[in-house]
Amino acid sequence: MLIDTHVHLYDKQFDDDRDEVIHRAIDEGVHAFIVPGIDVATSHEAIALSEKYDEIYAAVGIHPHESVRIANGDIETIKKLSHHKKVVAIGEIGLDYHYDFSPKDQQQKIFRQQLQIANERNLPVIVHNRKAVDDTRLILRETIAKYPDWRNFPPTQYSNDTAPRGVLHCFDGTLEDAWDMIKMKFHVSFPGILTFRNAREPARIASSLSIEHMMLETDAPYMAPAPHRGKRNEPAYVRLVAGKLAELQGLSLEDIVRSTSYTVFRLFGIGTQPSPKIAYKIRNSLYLNITRRCNADCYFCDRKGEAVVKGHNLRIEKEPDVEEIIESIGNPKVYDEVVFCGYGEPTIRLDAVKQVARWIKENGGKVRLNTDGHGDVINKRNIVPELVGLVDSVSISLNSIDPEQYGKIMGIDGERFHRAMVDFAREVKKYINDVTMTIVDIAEVDVESARKFVEDEVGVNFKNRQYF
Repeated sequence: MLIDTHVHLYDKQFDDDRDEVIHRAIDEGVHAFIVPGIDVATSHEAIALSEKYDEIYAAVGIHPHESVRIANGDIETIKKLSHHKKVVAIGEIGLDYHYDFSPKDQQQKIFRQQLQIANERNLPVIVHNRKAVDDTRLILRETIAKYPDWRNFPPTQYSNDTAPRGVLHCFDGTLEDAWDMIKMKFHVSFPGILTFRNAREPARIASSLSIEHMMLETDAPYMAPAPHRGKRNEPAYVRLVAGKLAELQGLSLEDIVRSTSYTVFRLFGIGTQPSPKIAYKIRNSLYLNITRRCNADCYFCDRKGEAVVKGHNLRIEKEPDVEEIIESIGNPKVYDEVVFCGYGEPTIRLDAVKQVARWIKENGGKVRLNTDGHGDVINKRNIVPELVGLVDSVSISLNSIDPEQYGKIMGIDGERFHRAMVDFAREVKKYINDVTMTIVDIAEVDVESARKFVEDEVGVNFKNRQYF
């Protein structure tokens, strides 16, 4: 479902047609709205709207512009309001140095006080940051250090990871700033600004990050997307933001909606945990999740955690048999390709891969195998001849060209398995034309050296994958 995570529905611009605005959005597929307050009065109004509409949730907080007008008892009132059953966050809070509406020291004081409420209530925060990214980062970092237990609980029955701490709404910063926030367990989001022709940095950020780090918002009635720029914004227009994000990400609208909805579930608790899947669609490819077993234990892999990819839950409790896998596929011809790729190493189930791949080929489909390249070691023989005629393309996780670093990344004997992986790639190249070796874009890996090795020495395609 589409979710507008930031919309000021109490604004006076909606006084004449608020019900119509809400129902227009619902008709466009928007099934949840988060309405953040900017002071005590609007926090009350946000809660009132949440009580009137099942689809609306509230956040309570004092905006940096309003920090100069704060009255005695306002902070305590925000804390009391945060106990309402439909309050899902503390917000909109933060810093704004673009306008000189409130002194910087006062903004910082009120920001810190509300972060303390978030810690006491164990709630996430909705952060406003404009021309103040350095101080925002500093205060958030200080808060995490001061309150190490803030959001330090598993958001689902499976995950042992710290829950997300909040979102930097209408993100104002560089890609590097965004990564700093993500490392502190914050998401970023953009309203209609993504559709503006001159919004180069937001577009660069939105196209560079994994979609799992982003959410959808309108900031209505402000920041209307093209072609409505300059007019009153509405939550129905969140679909336009989602469409632009799909374009920048190279994903389908369905992918964007599903993934951002899951992020909202993890951050705000709105929605439900998706059921585990054997087959899952991304873009127009169908992926097959046939095992969670793996001979490696990559430190960036969430196989033992939530095991969710773009909103698809891959945490299967048992391995499906061949008949179950085939049934989950349906008609393979409707997809660009069917890919053996889940949170596990497919060649551990080589016989199942071969049987299913043969059925896909017999029924007009194309097959890709995503593998760590250790199939020969796992199966104690050269498995490449067994893949010929069944697999159209192969993607191999290179991860690093340095065996020692490779071993540390994957938690295995680097020398042995790196050599086996490269030998596998060279052998596959002899029989299958479409072969790609990939790395995950992490700081310690030399991307250009990896590219040169793959293209010049192995002679196959190279891909740099986003690091989640």
